[in-house]
Amino acid sequence: MLTTTLKEKEVTLKRFLRKNLLYYIVPNVVFNTIIPYFSFTDRNAVHLFAGEQNLARFILPMAFFLPFIITFDILKKTITLSEKGHSEIILAEDVKKNKFIFKMAAINGFCTVLFVFLVMLGLHFGLPQLYNYNGTLLAVLLGLTAGIFSVLFTYMPIRKLKKYHLTYRD
Repeated sequence: MLTTTLKEKEVTLKRFLRKNLLYYIVPNVVFNTIIPYFSFTDRNAVHLFAGEQNLARFILPMAFFLPFIITFDILKKTITLSEKGHSEIILAEDVKKNKFIFKMAAINGFCTVLFVFLVMLGLHFGLPQLYNYNGTLLAVLLGLTAGIFSVLFTYMPIRKLKKYHLTYRD
């Protein structure tokens, strides 16, 4: 009997995560592809950092805010689901929920923007000066990056939450 209810709650959490993943991935991919695509006036002269048409003004804010917002939202919703008893896991008594959520979101946002910035810096110094990128390809890559961030930062915070801060129901 306990095993059946535990499996039902596990299915509820998985269904909840899949549903929220769709809410995150579809708009993020669409908007992070369309907005840069139409913002690049000359799609054959896009630079990483220089000029009015640069990739940094799109990818760096996205690299911070997307992980931050998704992590914050999914953790808040998951903790609420857990508190209502619709999950196989419960919070430990000593966990400060809001502090944990904000800290995890900030760490995810900061680490992601730092990684993206370092990759862009490597490309900037590794390629010839004033190297032009194809704006259409960059817009598609931004959309794909947003999709990867959506998947990664939907599941990763839940795994960390389960691993370090949650105890299982008996």
